[in-house]
Amino acid sequence: MLAIDLGGSHVTCAVVQGETILAIKSLGVDGGSNLEPLLPVIVQTMTGLLRTVGICLADCSAVVLGFCGIVSAREKRVLATNAKFDDAPGLDLNRWCEQEFHLPFLLENDTRLALLGEYRCGAARGSADAVMITLGSGIGGAALLDGHLLQSRHGLAGTIGGHLPVVLEGRLCTCGNIGCAESEASTVSLPDVYRQQAGGLAGLLADRERFGFAELFEAMDRQDQPAASTFAHCLHVWSLLTVGLIHAYGPEVVVFGGSVMKRAAEILPPIQLYVDAHAWTSGRKVPLRLAAHGSDAALFGAIQLAEADL
Repeated sequence: MLAIDLGGSHVTCAVVQGETILAIKSLGVDGGSNLEPLLPVIVQTMTGLLRTVGICLADCSAVVLGFCGIVSAREKRVLATNAKFDDAPGLDLNRWCEQEFHLPFLLENDTRLALLGEYRCGAARGSADAVMITLGSGIGGAALLDGHLLQSRHGLAGTIGGHLPVVLEGRLCTCGNIGCAESEASTVSLPDVYRQQAGGLAGLLADRERFGFAELFEAMDRQDQPAASTFAHCLHVWSLLTVGLIHAYGPEVVVFGGSVMKRAAEILPPIQLYVDAHAWTSGRKVPLRLAAHGSDAALFGAIQLAEADL
């Protein structure tokens, strides 16, 4: 099977067999550009990976694409994006797959695929009701109920966890809402949050127009007070979001993934304390777990999706 994980800053292509990733290659991309020019690169990358492992295209069962936006798995098309590959809703990806690979095509949201992967053989294994939160350039969310991804006619249910409002008088989000978790505690909003937290202080990142969590953590390690305050703000937002998703879906476990979780030891314990104190869960505790497969979780989810649909 061929698996593609397309995020706002990367595309990962892999050849997968059973529960083994036979070959994998990740490329940096600009989600702000169009998807159509990237499609030949994906084909070329997949062709090279198949050649490397000595597998013929005809021996593959399907192509599964995880996309960083709202999709219709039933219709196999992208419904909406948020400043990431904005031409995608106008593309016939099913036809593209048929022409280039001559294989069945399956499409799903990338975070939902990652949750499927963690349910299959990762941190959510054995938990039929689970939620996943991914923290990175944006904030992804997904929900699994009774072992199945939550579905709705228009594709929103269980998909846009990062766009739940958590701040009453918050920032304008790129989705058009006010005070979304993504607008308050993701890479896209980080410089603005930092400058607000810095106040009149000349923090190490004060002159940087753009930076991510890697730079924020580096500044924290250098005892930068605005960076520490910004991280505390993000922790609070992530905690509020986690409680909101627990109340919405009643999971047995919440799995955290994404590039920010490289500092999981500093992130999960305080969020767990907040959840234990504030989530209404009828006396039970909802554990928070680090994704077992990291950035590869969506690839394992592709296996689960293909086995269920084909």
